[in-house]
Amino acid sequence: MGDRLPKPLRKALAAFGSFTAGQKAVTIAAVLALAVGGYFFATWASTPAYAMLFNNLSGKDASAVVESLQASGTPYELENNGATIMVPADKVNDLRIQLSGEGLPAEADSGYALLDEQGITTSDFMQHVGYQRALEGELSKTIKSIDGVEAATVHLVIPQKDVFSDDENKPTASVLVASQGSSGLSNQQVQAIVHLVASSVEGLEPAAVTVAGADGKVLSSGDGTAVVSGDGDARSQATNAYQNKLNTQLQLMLDKIVGPGNTVVTSTVDLDFDQTQTQSETFSSDPNTAPLAESNKSETYNGAGGPNAGGALGPDNIQNPAAGANGSGQYLSSESTKNNAVNKVIETRKNAGGNVRQQSVSVLLNSRTAGNVQAADVQQLVAAAAGIDAARGDTIAVSAMPFDTSAEQARKDALAQAGAAEQQDAMMGYIRIGAMAFVVLVLLFLAWRASKRNKRSQLTEAELAQLEEMQAALERQRQLELAGGGLTALEAAPGPTADDEAREARQKEIAQMVQDQPDEVAALLRGWLAERR
Repeated sequence: MGDRLPKPLRKALAAFGSFTAGQKAVTIAAVLALAVGGYFFATWASTPAYAMLFNNLSGKDASAVVESLQASGTPYELENNGATIMVPADKVNDLRIQLSGEGLPAEADSGYALLDEQGITTSDFMQHVGYQRALEGELSKTIKSIDGVEAATVHLVIPQKDVFSDDENKPTASVLVASQGSSGLSNQQVQAIVHLVASSVEGLEPAAVTVAGADGKVLSSGDGTAVVSGDGDARSQATNAYQNKLNTQLQLMLDKIVGPGNTVVTSTVDLDFDQTQTQSETFSSDPNTAPLAESNKSETYNGAGGPNAGGALGPDNIQNPAAGANGSGQYLSSESTKNNAVNKVIETRKNAGGNVRQQSVSVLLNSRTAGNVQAADVQQLVAAAAGIDAARGDTIAVSAMPFDTSAEQARKDALAQAGAAEQQDAMMGYIRIGAMAFVVLVLLFLAWRASKRNKRSQLTEAELAQLEEMQAALERQRQLELAGGGLTALEAAPGPTADDEAREARQKEIAQMVQDQPDEVAALLRGWLAERR
């Protein structure tokens, strides 16, 4: 039966049979470990990678999608309390097209799909309510698509228009959002939600949109700007950003002078966030420009006087006595009016908030390393770099004091010790790995030696006797040949002949074959014994 097995299998079984009990146990354990590992690897490799098919589904739509996937035999996974459906990544596009053809997800309970349910008998009030619900649903779905928003609910207040009323109530909106994780929404995301809702409803202003978080914090209200987001409001963030930028610039400059870690820069800035608007009018005229309107009036009177002449009347209808006395009169009157063109310039300026109202900068130098650095020079440089304006009330202070570096030195020592310990652990790890590798190599070598000895001991007693007999016969033949030749052979052939060399080479080859290939020699001996029988 064993002769029918393939030759590699027979060799493997023969090698396994030559192992000791411990070697057989180790071999069986290794084979089982490889089989189990191969099974798990094959299972992992055959498991498909899942990707999101649909997200934020309603219970009705999720049930319909799952039912369709089960009918088609497609594997799926549910996440986010059933609102998210995961399918194999290579089938996402095909399944979306297939489910879209089936009308899934229907989303019949939200969005503009609500308007499809209205008939011709729907009242105006129901049409208004249906449109409002549809708009709220569409806005909720749109806000959910923003990165970082997990869920959103929109409530709109849209007053009905009255043609007989002069005062109309403006629409308002409130949005409740739940962010993913604990990071919250940024100011830009809150502003995006505010303007998205305001632009989607007719007559809705951003100031009338209130955004609240799921944790109960108001994110935007009143004027439409962000109220709370992250580390504080927009004004605090702008102030902190200005102070940090100023401190960083001054710190980089001082590090070039006294070295890193030898200066401390602190600034306090008061920013003016008030928005002001200024309107001015300027009038100017150009003398070289022709007048818009011009009128001239001139009167002249000449005449001879006599004894009875009373003289010419003056401007105020008063008789000129001199003219009456002389007997001659003359009157001149001239009037000119010009309406020149006047240029009018109206200038309106709106100043945005964020101007620096007042700032203070303090610099502390390490006197141990400052050396010849003068505090006055440092103060002048910092004042120029920070834009210190004394008329505005800005202040600057520069002082030199010895720094307490004990904590920093302790931290450096701790880091050095940690690095040394890490290197030592790495070295010990390498030593352990090397020792384990050495032990494994020694065990493999010992197993190989034991297998070689076992292979040699596989010969039966009769085969060993036959092999010893062959070796003894070869040795006796060699001795007889050497003894039978005598001195004559030695005199005739002072050196070994070619036959002797060939015979000795064959003997060495047989001995080496017995040592290196005991299985083949044993098989050869078995064949010889079988032929003799």
